[in-house]
Amino acid sequence: MVTILGKENTILNKFVSELRNSSIQRDSMRFRRNLERVGEIMAYEISKTLNYRSITVETPLGEAEINVPEGEVVLATLLRAGLPMHSGFLNFFDNSESAFVSAYRRYKKDGTFHIDIESVTTPSLAGKTLILIDPMLATGVSMELSYQTLIQMGGEPEFTHIASVIASEDGVEYIKKRFSSHKMKIWTAAVDEELTVKSYIVPGIGDIGDLAYGNKI
Repeated sequence: MVTILGKENTILNKFVSELRNSSIQRDSMRFRRNLERVGEIMAYEISKTLNYRSITVETPLGEAEINVPEGEVVLATLLRAGLPMHSGFLNFFDNSESAFVSAYRRYKKDGTFHIDIESVTTPSLAGKTLILIDPMLATGVSMELSYQTLIQMGGEPEFTHIASVIASEDGVEYIKKRFSSHKMKIWTAAVDEELTVKSYIVPGIGDIGDLAYGNKI
């Protein structure tokens, strides 16, 4: 159910190392581009799991048979942090429909928080392949709520891929337990052990949204 792409020797790890690097990540344009690159690599890896059909293409000199993906893909992204990764996926799945989820942490005075889903836009998901994109899979709660809201509005997908740059061990286990009966797979570049009391992944990357688009108030 979980594929950790960074365990292999792959150029992906170069981009992840720059995303983590506190000096390099200050370059917001490079930071966004590295997130986009990670999205492109994950899109390529996920594409290997899709169903394919054979088509015949006419070239200037004859005909060629080629296997191409079949079925519809929907790219669903958590705002705002997921937008650069979404662009990377869209570079490969260029005919895909898109869904967007606005989710945020609402903090209480004691420092605890709960996840609020502010808005969702989605096409029909019924019978399609859903790729749910969020760069950080921390507790897993925002991913769970986003998925549940999406299927309530759009219907049940045939299969769901969760794509994150960094996941926590707790987040991975949470998703595995909550969706053990669902056709679902988690894709990530790395799994970090520590999750702080404020639910930040350590060593992690930092606040993806702020690093990509500037600090929020």
